[in-house]
Formats: sequence, C-alpha cells, structure tokens
Amino acid sequence: MQDAAKADLTVETFDEGLVLTPLGPWTAETGEALSERIDRLDLSGARGKTVALDLSRLERLDTVGAILLGRLRAAGEAAGARAETHGAKPQHERLLQALDKRGKSEPPQTRSENPLFALLAGFGAAIFSIRDDIMLGLAFLGAVVMATAKLMIAPWRFRYTSTVVHLERVGLHAVPIIALISFLVGAIVAQQSIFQLKNFGATLFVVDLLGILVLRELGVLLTAIMVAGRSGSAFTAEIGSMKMREEIDALKTMGLDPIEILAMPRLVALVIALPLLAFIASMAALLGGGLVAWVYGDITPVTFLQRLKDAVTFQTFMVGLVKAPFMAVVIGLIACTEGAKVEGSAESLGARTTSSVVKAIFIVIVLDGVFAMLFASMGI
Repeated sequence: MQDAAKADLTVETFDEGLVLTPLGPWTAETGEALSERIDRLDLSGARGKTVALDLSRLERLDTVGAILLGRLRAAGEAAGARAETHGAKPQHERLLQALDKRGKSEPPQTRSENPLFALLAGFGAAIFSIRDDIMLGLAFLGAVVMATAKLMIAPWRFRYTSTVVHLERVGLHAVPIIALISFLVGAIVAQQSIFQLKNFGATLFVVDLLGILVLRELGVLLTAIMVAGRSGSAFTAEIGSMKMREEIDALKTMGLDPIEILAMPRLVALVIALPLLAFIASMAALLGGGLVAWVYGDITPVTFLQRLKDAVTFQTFMVGLVKAPFMAVVIGLIACTEGAKVEGSAESLGARTTSSVVKAIFIVIVLDGVFAMLFASMGI
C-alpha cells in the first residue's frame, strides 16, 4: 500500500508539448492504480507536438511497469504526438528495449518472387544437396573401409552376435515376403509373355525369356528393392532414433567407434543376406512362371526344365548374383548415412527414413543399369 501511495504520474506542459514524469515504483503492486491513472489521462492537446517521458525519478520497474510505460507511449502516438523517452536508468532501459523487441514481429513478405528464379534456385539447391550426399557417402565409405581394416587386424573386436541378429532380421524374416512377391511377378511375366508369343507360335520361348530375365535382372533387382524398403528403412530409423537420444554421442564418449559398433554388423548382414535372398527370389519367380506356363501355355514341367537347362548357363546365373553384394553395400551405406543425418525431431526421422528408401531404390536401379552396360561391353 505504501508503494501504491508513492507511485504516481505527473503531467507538465511546455511550449513544445507535454512532459510525463513517472514517480516512485512502477511494479505489479502499483499497476492497477497506475492503469486507472493512465486511462484518465487526456493527451488530445498534444497533437502535432512532443510527449516526453522523463524516467529519471522512476525508482523501480518490472515487466508490468514497462508495459504501462508502453501504454503511455502508445497513447501519445495515438493522440498525434511524437513520443520520446529520456533519463532512463540502464537497467530500466534494458527492460524497455527487451519488451519493445518482443512486441515487434517481422513484417510479412509481400514481394512476389519470379517463378523462373525460384525454379533455378530450387534446382541449384538440389545440386548442392546431391553434392553433399555424395561427399557424406564417400566419407562414410572411407570410415567403413578403415573399420574393416581394423577388424581384419583384430577380428575378436567384430560383433558376431549383433551380425547374426541382423542377419536373421534381414535375411530369414524376409524370405516369405520376398518369395511370395517374386513368385507372383514370375507368374505375371510368364502369363504376359505367353499371351504375346502365342501370336507368333513361339510359346515355348517363354522359358528362355523368363529364365534369362529372372536370373540376370529381375531376381536380384526385386530383392534389392524390397530389402531397401524393408531393412534399409529399419536401419535408418534405428540409427536415427539413437542419434535423437544421443546414444551415438555416448558411444563416442566411451571411446567406442559407432561405425564399428552400429554400421559394420548391419553391412555384413546385408552383404551375406542379399545374395541368398536373390537366389531364393529367382527360384520363386521361376516356379511361378513354370506353373503359369504349365496351366496357361501347355508347357509341361519336364519340357520347362529341359528348355530352361538349354537356355541358361551358369554364367547367366552368376551375372545376376554378382550384383547382389554391391547393391547390399549401397543400401547399407545410404541407410546408415541417412540415419546419422537425423536431427532432434520426429519429423526429421520420418523425412530421413523416406529419403533413405527413395535414394536406395534409385541408386540400386542405376547400379543395375551400370552392370548391364558393363556386361554388355564384355560380351557376357
């Protein structure tokens, strides 16, 4: 109550306008009385003149008092006067400045942007993003090579138990879905091929087409795409979650290598599992195609197997299988690097997981095309 008695506001008139002098403490305790005093203040006579706030006699000031001083300034400006502040103590000045900055917002951007410039800017940003991804991938590949060299020197440091766990998840648990999808794709390819080859009386050649297509391209490509979507996304989510919970930083603090602990078991599991899954996928696709050829094309299983034996060779089988380890390394590298790029939000985790799947599938298809051109140039 004593503070409320001391707090006041005096108004003095001079030639160029008004001088408003806050007195005593302007705080939360005195705020109600001062607010009523400000509401009763008449500044209509200061239009076109100056309303000066003399803060030299202000004893204490808190946020409530600073808001009331802001109301005084706003009232003067609303009356058509120019509001000025003088004599503020340093601590009061800092509070007023902080409150003034907090109350201001950025003006909306009204300038229209040229669509062509926006398109070029987006294209440039995409190019730089691709460059950054390539540099990060190469750096991660170098770290994996160094970790491999260390493990070859000290093989007892390799995490065999973790590798077996990931091999079970990547390989064994993926067999049913990969076999089913490959079976269906093989059946569809055989049905469509027979439908077209019947017009030329060359139905039997569906065996050649199916065998070469599945063993050279389709089996390993389907497998790599499904592994990228199934296991690659899981690796990214796991490593990204560990990054968000700062578990990777904890490993570094304990003197452990995250590449050796997290990446190597996953990469080794992928390199082992993908060729085996590709073999299973190829056999399932040939089985589906053989059943369709028997039912839809009147090609008996004995005829199908004999024709398949004549059409494909061991070289045809190995051309498809040799791609699998390279695709596995690509999927693992992309999954781990995208996981390491996760920031501290669930939105970032989802975006990186999606990016991992899309990039892995794209690079796998590009790599398959590169191998196809390489084998064609070698006459294989």
